[in-house]
Amino acid sequence: MANEKQYPMTKEGKEKLEQELEYLKTVKRKEVVERIKIARGFGDLSENSEYDAAKDEQAFVEARIQTLENMIRNAIIIEEDTENPDVVSLGKSVTFIELPDGEEETYTIVGSAEADPFEGKISNDSPIAKSLLGRRVGEEVTVQTPGGEMLVKIVAVK
Repeated sequence: MANEKQYPMTKEGKEKLEQELEYLKTVKRKEVVERIKIARGFGDLSENSEYDAAKDEQAFVEARIQTLENMIRNAIIIEEDTENPDVVSLGKSVTFIELPDGEEETYTIVGSAEADPFEGKISNDSPIAKSLLGRRVGEEVTVQTPGGEMLVKIVAVK
């Protein structure tokens, strides 16, 4: 069997995935089965849009359950790096400013499984994170983004 992809994540990120998995298995799955039963009662399945929609939702829920189980099974918990407090690493928050006169931005670098840019969590696979990982407070770093290069200065790592 080929090596499965590993998913680096924080302990909190893994717990969040476990909660979602539990909800899908215990609540959502039962709701969808009930919707399928009700839709079957509407008669001819070949022209039953409610049945088709419920079956589509069932396929989505089952696929998400498989994805979550795989991610949890292959999770690598990120340990806090206390020996290098000024170095950007997985699980840490990094604050930087875009040079010459940009705004200050703060992101937490996490594994792809728990990335959520709207919550300030970026994937370690993202262009910004790849450029910042291993760098120190005070360093100026050129970041390759889809919109072009930008120069940033790291001002804090927590």
